[in-house]
Amino acid sequence: MSQKLKPKNPGRGQRHSAAWGKRLTAVVLFLVAEAAVGQGSRELVGKFAPDLAPVLTRVRQGVAQQETAKIIVQYRQAPHAEQEARAQRLGAHLNARLGLVNGMALTIPASALPALAADPEVVSIHSDHPIKGMDSTTNAVVNVSSAWNAGYTGSGIGVAIIDSGINDTHPDLWDTNLTHSRVIYHEDFTGTATTNSSGAKYDLYGHGTHVAGIVGGDGYLSNGNYSGVAPAVNLVDLRALDENGNGTDSTVIAAIQEAISLQNTYNIQVINLSLGRGISESYTQDPLCQAVESAWQSGLVVVVAAGNYGRVSVDGSDGYGTVTAPGNDPFVITVGAMNSNGSTSQSAQTMTTYTSKGPTTGDHVVKPDIMAPGNGIVSLAAPGATLEADYPAQLVNGDNGQADYFSLSGTSMATPVVSGTAALLLQQNSNLTPDQVKARLMQTSYQSFPNSTVITVAALDETFTEYYDLFSVGTGLLDVQAALSDNRLAPSNLGAALSPYVTYNSSDNTVTLVDGNSSVSASKTVWGTSNAWSFANIWVDISGDTATAPVSTIPWSDDAVTAFSVVWGTSTSATSVVWGTSVVWGAAELSSDSAAVLATGDPK
Repeated sequence: MSQKLKPKNPGRGQRHSAAWGKRLTAVVLFLVAEAAVGQGSRELVGKFAPDLAPVLTRVRQGVAQQETAKIIVQYRQAPHAEQEARAQRLGAHLNARLGLVNGMALTIPASALPALAADPEVVSIHSDHPIKGMDSTTNAVVNVSSAWNAGYTGSGIGVAIIDSGINDTHPDLWDTNLTHSRVIYHEDFTGTATTNSSGAKYDLYGHGTHVAGIVGGDGYLSNGNYSGVAPAVNLVDLRALDENGNGTDSTVIAAIQEAISLQNTYNIQVINLSLGRGISESYTQDPLCQAVESAWQSGLVVVVAAGNYGRVSVDGSDGYGTVTAPGNDPFVITVGAMNSNGSTSQSAQTMTTYTSKGPTTGDHVVKPDIMAPGNGIVSLAAPGATLEADYPAQLVNGDNGQADYFSLSGTSMATPVVSGTAALLLQQNSNLTPDQVKARLMQTSYQSFPNSTVITVAALDETFTEYYDLFSVGTGLLDVQAALSDNRLAPSNLGAALSPYVTYNSSDNTVTLVDGNSSVSASKTVWGTSNAWSFANIWVDISGDTATAPVSTIPWSDDAVTAFSVVWGTSTSATSVVWGTSVVWGAAELSSDSAAVLATGDPK
């Protein structure tokens, strides 16, 4: 039986005692009456910058006796010897005189901060942030800044995160004035505890909070370094996975059902499913796939991870045929993972070795639909959660020196990049149907790929050759700027933007793309034969170019895959070897490789 939690929209004084909640409440202790919070900005609360809230909380709790803070303190006029002496009497060490901003840089005992603020000449106190190159690779790769510059941040759009929960106390998930969390609703479908002894709340595993940050974190504790794609979006937390990342079809389906029920209440327009499991039957018969189709037909854009089984090679299949459910459903947007290689250039992106490849088991649907950065993604940490406890080396400090962020890799991380982009498109045009969103993203994707790349994964001491065909990269790499700049709409009279399926011609090792699928006729799909939405303009073929003709027959290189019998379901060993029985997702999605992935942070 599911446990419902009331929608959250508390003020600062109503925060829970989880780690970030404590940090936010601390601001109330100091000069609340002087708070001046401007619309659309984060101004001082009292004399303190909001990002000093964590240390102020520890001061209030009496646990900061040995702690120091590096700060910049500003005065009404440029400080001189007298002001320096007063600070030094509080135990401060002068690091630099900053007359240009009427200030000075200090290292001061944290316990002395309230006394420093009491100085009537002090105007403001700020963290002395370390300066480094911005780690905004993901957003830069997919051209998100152009959307922000145009005013599209996902404001007013609701995105349902069906995952392990969301820790709503992280400041990156609050509004710009730090008055309320943008996680506007919580509901648990696991029937398990929603808090633990370490203080974790709502997300006891840590995966859902990370995913939520990629969709809609605003980078508050990192000076924007680790911003999500849609930093003003509202998030609906539908918890379907427990503290160990375990769930079932029924918990996920119940969450999808609730998302549909709450659609109008919270303006939910997107569902993010960074999860998956093996395929044991056709999507037409699978209840999990039926559930995502119902959500799609209810007007919700459903974005699903492709899976992380690209390294699985049964009888030489080289990872083909490993897309997980419900990413095998032709309605949804299925996302694979690219590696940025530390570059913001689209041409520098390479396919990860672990991203699952199509065609899908049994139905042979062309998946994934699109690719997005998913390797070594830094997003929000959830204090006290299982992942953070098990893999502390993956924690990443924010500008305040606290481990507020966490690094993960996988298609689970690429998926929310696309979900956030869908929110931006829907803010731009609220009349877009899910099919029009899917078609727009796929049609405008970046497609200039090499024929193949050779990648060595040091942690595994193994080398992989990856081919950039339609079963590996779908229609290409997400391009937010191109999608927002393109005002063409997939014709509604052509119906659904169903991913096509393929047939294999054993006589000449070719595959034929087929418009439609076993349950929907070709006449009811978007992909026409002579317009901008045709195969010729959408899908990538084996050589890295677009398909040469609609409903075309494409040579499939012998080098790319030799065991066609496995992919096309004639090998009896494929199902038992490739697919387990549990839900696989997140850090565990790489199965036996997961420890190496988390240890290196760079699974490639």
